[in-house]
Amino acid sequence: SKWGLAKADSTTTSGDVKIGICVLAGNDTQATKMLLYGKIRADAKFPTLTVSGPVHISADTAGAITTTAPDTTDSITRRIGFGNTADELFFHPSPNYYTHATVPTWYGERGVYNGGYNGTSYLNIIDYITIASTGNATDFGDLTVKRGYNASCSNSSRGICGGGSYADVNTIDYITIATTGNATDFGDLNSVSRFGAACSNGTRGVFADGYDGTNNLNIIDYVTIATTGNAVDFGDVTLGRNALASCSNGTRGIFAGGWYSAVGSMNTIDYITIATIGNAIDFGDLTVARNNLCGCSSLIRGVFASSSTATPNIIDYITIATTGDATDFGDLSTERSATGATSNNTRGVIAGGTPNTPDNTMDYITIATTGNAVDFGDLTAARFYISGCSGN
Repeated sequence: SKWGLAKADSTTTSGDVKIGICVLAGNDTQATKMLLYGKIRADAKFPTLTVSGPVHISADTAGAITTTAPDTTDSITRRIGFGNTADELFFHPSPNYYTHATVPTWYGERGVYNGGYNGTSYLNIIDYITIASTGNATDFGDLTVKRGYNASCSNSSRGICGGGSYADVNTIDYITIATTGNATDFGDLNSVSRFGAACSNGTRGVFADGYDGTNNLNIIDYVTIATTGNAVDFGDVTLGRNALASCSNGTRGIFAGGWYSAVGSMNTIDYITIATIGNAIDFGDLTVARNNLCGCSSLIRGVFASSSTATPNIIDYITIATTGDATDFGDLSTERSATGATSNNTRGVIAGGTPNTPDNTMDYITIATTGNAVDFGDLTAARFYISGCSGN
């Protein structure tokens, strides 16, 4: 079987029906289909629609919604069922109900910022915020090792933080994002690494690039976030570099910018398909070559902010599903570099950094809407070289 898309057609549907998916079977002319998003209203197209009455996706017209049951006994088109919770859909192929499983996510409403450096000391601080509500950060707990230059990602319930520098480490820690407390050892990266980047598809966490104290690394490692253990080789990036940014749309992982000693600051953007091990592929270029930037994303857009080189208040963005160069998004509230970022799929929050001294500033953006960042609040301690993730 394979997945297909069933998009509602306004000439054959009613109300605000938007989109559905189907499992294609056999010769692909029949399909098990289900509504994912939208509303049905009774009107001239649905004169027989009644409260709690059955509504079907048509067996005959692609994307059509109907109250008329299929007229063939061998049709596998399914009746649309009902939403049970915000993240669970039931559909009804009569006589039994089946559950459509929750899709893994890599974000949530609680944002977490890990570690950092205050200009004198490396820190084990973990802060958290509620992304939807502006305000100052609150202490969450401590990492197992004091470090900055680390990289973080999550499966929406468990956050992991890998690599970093106090002495260069390959340590991976984890926390349960919903529950404050100290981090616990998860396992190890394949190499000691600082200045790396991480992203996730909600199941697999991927760590890329970095610096081992002598050389830039071009390696990509991965872990299964729900299961503790050491990282496994994933593939290689297009060019080893450090001080880069990352983000994900749940399918593609993106790695942008960074520093390569023979070149300096880079504008390179690479991508991987997180579910499939292999080497990264060129995606496009940032608007400005830079390093010590951070990244966050929605399901559609990836956003990259800050710089330690040109235009340190810069924000640019890409459409993750479509390769190409980045576009200007807006500006941070202050010029700074070595920031950390996270998002809840709607709002991105860029935290910390250093213009000349450590900064506790947090800015936020609405990812779908270009424009300048707005003040969100303050971290518990001014610092830079931090990383962020989010969950529930």
